[in-house]
Amino acid sequence: MRVSARNRAAVAGAVEDGVHFVLCTGRPPRWIRQITDQLEHPPLAVCANGAMVFDSASGSVLAAHALEPATLEWVAEAVAAALPGAALAAERIEPGASSAMYMEFVTTPRYEHAWEHPRGVEVADAEIAAAPAVKLLVRAPGTPSAVMRDALAPVLGRRVDLTFSTDDGLIEIAAPGVTKARGLADITSDLGVTAADVIAFGDMPNDVSMLSWARHGVAMANAHPELLSVADEVTGSNNDSGVALVLERWWG
Repeated sequence: MRVSARNRAAVAGAVEDGVHFVLCTGRPPRWIRQITDQLEHPPLAVCANGAMVFDSASGSVLAAHALEPATLEWVAEAVAAALPGAALAAERIEPGASSAMYMEFVTTPRYEHAWEHPRGVEVADAEIAAAPAVKLLVRAPGTPSAVMRDALAPVLGRRVDLTFSTDDGLIEIAAPGVTKARGLADITSDLGVTAADVIAFGDMPNDVSMLSWARHGVAMANAHPELLSVADEVTGSNNDSGVALVLERWWG
């Protein structure tokens, strides 16, 4: 992911003026450096859709909310019944881990990655629930993610939280109540900042909770329709430095 020079300058200007800048992403910590290396100030980051708070400056995991093996096993069985043929992957973390070094990405044999990155460790289907995980991924290439969600939501109910960040057949499952909004609220609470002081940006359904929580929710022009429906403002696209177009009104 490339951060445009204009976005980088706008973020730097805001930070220099005392604004707290936080990355909020569905990505795990190991994918954060490719973004933070392009910024002048390494920020705190909400990772795995709110399941983790990560300090990109020190590489420390400040908080993590994991799905326990018993829940993972139940979800795996429910997925197999609702979406036959779907494959699973898990972002595992050791209990009490203070560093992202203590994470492992595991996949079942049929899992096809939605994005290009180093492959995880392949395990048998029965082993996917063997250890705590901050996120369980359900993959069914060729099936729209919204269709997958609509099939799984009635079955999984409130025992977990599910969302998606791509339309290409991928559902992301976290512990109940774990969303980007919760992760960001945890950080802002520690900073003495309330939702009334927050501007949030997003482009996919995994951002809905965060944009709804923030005082001012901004959707990118190329955002998913579900996000556009809850946004307070629509800015330019990712390719048009849409974040900067908003920030420059105050810190241009």
